[in-house]
Amino acid sequence: MNGFSEYDKYDGLGLAELVRKKEVKPSELVEEAISRIERLNPQLNAIVYKMYELARKTADGDIPDGPFKGVPFLVKDIGITCAGVPSTSGSRFLKDFIPDHDSEMVRRFKAAGVVIVGKTNTPELGLMPVTEPQLFGPANNPWNLAHSPGGSSGGSAAAVAARITPLAHGSDGGGSIRIPASCCGVFGLKPTRGRNPMGPDVGEGWRGLVCQHVLTRSVRDSAAMLDATAGPDVGALYYAVPPTRPFLSEADMDPGKLRIAFTSKAFLGSTVDKGCIKALEATVKLCQDLGHEVVEAAPQVDGRALIRAFTVMLCVETRAAIEENEVLLNRKASPEDFESGTWRLGLLGRQFPAPDFSRSLNLLQRTARQIGGFFQEYDVLLTPTLAMPPVVTGTLRPKESQRAGTKKLLDKLNTGELIDRLDELEVLSEHTYEFMPYTTLFNVTGQPAMSVPLCWNDEGLPIGLQFVGRYGDEVTLLRLAGQLEKAQPWSERVPPICARASNY
Repeated sequence: MNGFSEYDKYDGLGLAELVRKKEVKPSELVEEAISRIERLNPQLNAIVYKMYELARKTADGDIPDGPFKGVPFLVKDIGITCAGVPSTSGSRFLKDFIPDHDSEMVRRFKAAGVVIVGKTNTPELGLMPVTEPQLFGPANNPWNLAHSPGGSSGGSAAAVAARITPLAHGSDGGGSIRIPASCCGVFGLKPTRGRNPMGPDVGEGWRGLVCQHVLTRSVRDSAAMLDATAGPDVGALYYAVPPTRPFLSEADMDPGKLRIAFTSKAFLGSTVDKGCIKALEATVKLCQDLGHEVVEAAPQVDGRALIRAFTVMLCVETRAAIEENEVLLNRKASPEDFESGTWRLGLLGRQFPAPDFSRSLNLLQRTARQIGGFFQEYDVLLTPTLAMPPVVTGTLRPKESQRAGTKKLLDKLNTGELIDRLDELEVLSEHTYEFMPYTTLFNVTGQPAMSVPLCWNDEGLPIGLQFVGRYGDEVTLLRLAGQLEKAQPWSERVPPICARASNY
């Protein structure tokens, strides 16, 4: 069957409109997406499971009349499940696990009318801000194949940037939607905590820091999908107050004059690339030209204490995930089942007493309240999304000396020997937060935050800008994003590795 060669000229809502007008069939869109996967995925390694036959069956069937009817879609291989499809979370331990049900987010995606054509690459258990799992190998950035597309939603971001699908699922526990959005030059919104459902298999991820949404090329696609998925599911622990109007209608409204704070100060790191600062300065001027009041100001954060508290939580949650998966698979895990860094986190997590874990959570919650005070004075905070451009693949892997130290540490931990846990946390976080010092804070606070693809550096690599709103206020962010998209459009800026009609 033929595809649809004009596919990349439309966003998701645009393709769905063509389906409604019967100008194109869902099956044609699916065949186009499949042909693009086959053509580009050998270079990108963005898609790790192909769901072609299921997608073809869905496209030929009775698709729900949602806002994205017939639009090809990709699901990240972690955090949500598709019945009958492997769900690995990027881990060797889970490579043969096949769930028997759809998660609530997948049910809502399907109700929105999308046709799922595959699952995307992710780091093991979503732990890294780059997508380099040993199970599948690294995903590559379509702007430069030597560079990472970021993580943990790196496969999804790479596929959207390369025009394989107009939108794809992502999840964000420390920046995992915004980081790859910045690296790949696409739009990525992290919604407010509790905006989208997490069930039925978990109540919350990483003590409420994880949320689900999508990466898109257009602001309106992100807004429309949020309309389709937002709201509590059965048994939800909490949920965000719903908006008074659809998010989609807000994305086309004037935001009015906003009071925007901006800073280049790295909350959790020490240095910021000159290209990222240049992008921030250009965006400050753009916001001023649009009539906003822009003030240099930043919330005060004890970066070292926050990193330690976050990493204690991460270690304990990793240990819990390993043990829960042991129960799920009915077999004991071993170091050979996981990457050494993941296993190390889990072993450290086993050493922390419950009071340490509780104190860490209390510190994270206190930080959220302190940051909330800052947003009483400002509508939005503007920062670079990352402190660096997309890094070369392998940059964040442990160096040879660190790997030797890791082996000694693993030997000690495997024999139950106690170590100085907090000193080890400093080693764990040394490089990671130099790359991503801006995003994690707003998973801690639960505030909505977005990476907007407004700038590229002199090497042609994308530089995203992060905008953070008040808790529950995606409306202001979407209005501002729509205004920025009109003032400085990015949709026609395409990477060298891209499935455009002109490239066929």
